[in-house]
Amino acid sequence: MRVDIVTKEYPPEIYGGAGVHVAELVKAMRQDASAALDVRVRAFGAERDESGTSSYAVPAELAGANPAIQTLGTDLAIVSDVAGADVVHSHTWYANFAGHVASLLHGIPHVITAHSLEPLRPWKAEQLGGGYAVSSFIERSAYASAAAIVAVSDGMRSDILRSYPELDPGKVRVIYNGIDVQEWHPVDDPAVLAKHGIDPSRPSVVFVGRITRQKGLPYFLRAAERLPSDVQLVLCAGAPDTPQIMEEVQGLVRGLQSTREGVVWIEEFLPRHELCTILGQATAFVCPSIYEPLGIVNLEAMACGAAVVATATGGIPEVVVDGVTGRLVPIDQADDGTGTPHDPERFVADLAATLTEVATDPEAAERYGQAGRERAARDFSWATIAEQTAALYAELLAGDK
Repeated sequence: MRVDIVTKEYPPEIYGGAGVHVAELVKAMRQDASAALDVRVRAFGAERDESGTSSYAVPAELAGANPAIQTLGTDLAIVSDVAGADVVHSHTWYANFAGHVASLLHGIPHVITAHSLEPLRPWKAEQLGGGYAVSSFIERSAYASAAAIVAVSDGMRSDILRSYPELDPGKVRVIYNGIDVQEWHPVDDPAVLAKHGIDPSRPSVVFVGRITRQKGLPYFLRAAERLPSDVQLVLCAGAPDTPQIMEEVQGLVRGLQSTREGVVWIEEFLPRHELCTILGQATAFVCPSIYEPLGIVNLEAMACGAAVVATATGGIPEVVVDGVTGRLVPIDQADDGTGTPHDPERFVADLAATLTEVATDPEAAERYGQAGRERAARDFSWATIAEQTAALYAELLAGDK
């Protein structure tokens, strides 16, 4: 069975959880000899030297176009090359158009993995302008005609059916994100900590993520003002969606740095070894997201033995077990698609209180971290996820006969 995977992100060009998911899923499916899959990757970006992988740049004619239109141009360049595949599998709206059109043109099933939903990310209009209306149209159209939609959590499945109530619930399946605990594990490297100005003798709270409304970083920075003075704040944060949110984050960080020591901001993309080192020494990892289908970053932190303090939203409660692998922070959110807390001050106060609780109890934090790594290894294996995905492909092809 030949499966063509279409994705915007693929190594070495990865900036979010969707890219991590695709890279790990492809690796696991290619390693599973029993599935007998010919997995070919069609990715946006620069040329790659990986066998079975093709890259597609934005057409030169669209160099000055809106980013959403550039995406559609890249998708159309992919469509013809999908000829001969048995299944096309797209990830995120960036690739959904290619999968949708390839399905129509070549008469093959289109599988979509939903990593996020455009109706639940209205702030993307800040980044894409009118392109957000285009991305929303593409996603809705692709979902309506897809043979199957994979949700990465039960919470994500509920969001899909709420956002697109016309869909047949039977074609929306849950297959979790995963983690490779051989690659993600605690690392003890004092030189890495020294390089970034992190003091291993002090408690620390670590944030890892893009600077986007979804990730809730401004809420954490406001909560950080209330943490004990000896707690370090380590921000591995970059790739801002807009200049406006970058300015907001810069202002909040400057405010923290003016009132406390130990505020470390790392904007560059870190090698895995360095990130594992930082996560491995964290007293707590914080995920203040207001929208998170599952949150691979939480699995990465758990695999590195960090206690996780995260918002109780989306698929996060399916990963973080409150009082076992970390703590969940309640949030009462608007249902208008923004995810904005009804009472932002209450959310900030609850986040600060929970982080203080964990950061000031190192024994409990260590227990959470150990339990988190065990859970990541036991329940979120990429091999299992690859098997479930291959079984879905086989089911769709059997149904077409």
